[in-house]
Amino acid sequence: MHKNLHKNSWFGIVCVGTMENEGQLHNIRHSLAHLLAIAVLKHDPKAKLGIGPVIENGFYYDFLLSRPLKESDLSAIEKNMKKLIGSKLDFTGREISKKEGEELFKDQPFKLELLEEFSKDNLKLTVYTTGTFTDLCRGGHVQNTSKINANGFKLERIAGAYWKSDQERKQLTRIYGLAFETKDELDGFLRAEEEAVKRDHKKLGRELDLFLIDEKVGRGLPMWTPRGTAVKFELEKFTRELERKYGYEHIATPYLGSEELYRTSGHLDHYSRNMYAPIDMDGDKFYLRPMACPHHIRMYQRKLWSYKELPVRYAEIADYNRYEKSGELMGMIRVRKFQLTDGHIFVTPEGLKEEFKKVCDMIVEGMGGLGLLDIVSYRFSLRDPKNTKKYYPDDNLWNHAEGLMKEALDELELPYVTALDEAAFYGPKLDVQAKNVHGKEDTLFTAQMDFLLPQKFEMEYVDANGEKKRPVMIHRSTIGCLERVFGFLIENYGGAFPLWLSPVQVVIIPISEKFISYGKEVLDKLRGAGIRGELDSQNETLGKRLRNNKMLKTPYIVIVGEQEAVSGKLTAESRDRGQLKDITPEQFMKDILEESRAKK
Repeated sequence: MHKNLHKNSWFGIVCVGTMENEGQLHNIRHSLAHLLAIAVLKHDPKAKLGIGPVIENGFYYDFLLSRPLKESDLSAIEKNMKKLIGSKLDFTGREISKKEGEELFKDQPFKLELLEEFSKDNLKLTVYTTGTFTDLCRGGHVQNTSKINANGFKLERIAGAYWKSDQERKQLTRIYGLAFETKDELDGFLRAEEEAVKRDHKKLGRELDLFLIDEKVGRGLPMWTPRGTAVKFELEKFTRELERKYGYEHIATPYLGSEELYRTSGHLDHYSRNMYAPIDMDGDKFYLRPMACPHHIRMYQRKLWSYKELPVRYAEIADYNRYEKSGELMGMIRVRKFQLTDGHIFVTPEGLKEEFKKVCDMIVEGMGGLGLLDIVSYRFSLRDPKNTKKYYPDDNLWNHAEGLMKEALDELELPYVTALDEAAFYGPKLDVQAKNVHGKEDTLFTAQMDFLLPQKFEMEYVDANGEKKRPVMIHRSTIGCLERVFGFLIENYGGAFPLWLSPVQVVIIPISEKFISYGKEVLDKLRGAGIRGELDSQNETLGKRLRNNKMLKTPYIVIVGEQEAVSGKLTAESRDRGQLKDITPEQFMKDILEESRAKK
């Protein structure tokens, strides 16, 4: 965030909300944050107050406490807040001078720091009083606590938070609360959250044995189990088939890069905070690569291309390593080592817009093929011209790239929002965004126009007049990072993947040991046809084996016993279609292969 914006934003936060009044619900949440501060001060009179913003679905307040707070303390604090609501307290505001503020908050160091900051920025200082409690605040409250439904809020949890998100500052205790206008709305949200917990990919990943993050291996370094790897291979196959359809050639490049390579690309100047320390090999420095664009550029430069041969489209499922802070790691969605379905296009300036539109078409087709269209949105990320340290300083280059990308997006009628100061250091980008089951938004992957790197690497092609010209570059992904998209797929399907993506498509369950041999015959036929099958001959009851495989969300369960062994036909239970009886193995395999190919 830009420095000046950062200062102003803290004022918005300490006021418990945004710069504008967002309506009655906003005011209720804003007011509850004040009541939370009052109740915590009653619980711990020596507490120091931080900030307390309105957030999506509720509010929070940060405190420096004199004694630890337990989850069990929340019920007592919540009870005191309800008493305050019943007391019918008014919220009254007034403007104050800096000197008056210093007297009011002489025992509150964080408020004094904010007073100093706001005064330097010549911001108006206001406070709001509720009963005997006064807080530094910009306003936007209910007039009286009687306007708050005492059954419409709930204190949710406790977390740690650094003052102003700075790890060098004090760590505070953050109390989160949920708040709605009615109890029914709160209950509805809690039910939805309960369902979200069930669909959380970290939980399902363990239950369905899809991936493992082991502390001894290292945080943020996921391992794919056999079941998860089966899904991974299908995602890779899907990606490569889609890329071939759109004219890409597949290449393979190393997961290391030299210091010179990343110095030339500008990554060491603009992206080093996300890169790991260099590795010294015989006096030469190498880096675990955070991205493959420099490698693909050098692949392009192995020969001189004619304009007739452009665009050149390279694709690779590439290994990447990026430094993520420990507190930001989250299951498969935010990791330190991952594989990206990466690609780069080298195109003439005249062909750039049409080629970028093809990239967008492929993105939409890819998201549709995975069944994720309903959960993704698009963000057009621009530079902030004031942030001169973050971006390459060439206004003409930036204005041309942003204008061209906007034309392409508008012509495609792709719905998007714009985001200032979210561009890559070398160009604007289209971010494909997705929300996890808990509502947190992440970038699945991006597509970017780039005039800069071709310039830095002095890339060339020969035009129709025999003159050397500079190509333009598009960075793009097909379906994003395999780990991240896997996390979203787990949550989107609740672990019940469509047949073509399911780790195990068919499980064979013999009724008893007598029929294991026949079960193996059926399994061999399935595997011979390219169907992912397993035999469950564990020493458990038939009922338990059925339940276990249903919990694993297996699409088809085939029971084999004497009747099946004699008749040569199968009895199957479909997860989605119910019972299938007296079906020949050949017809069963044909149906499964057709369903899988259709990618329903």
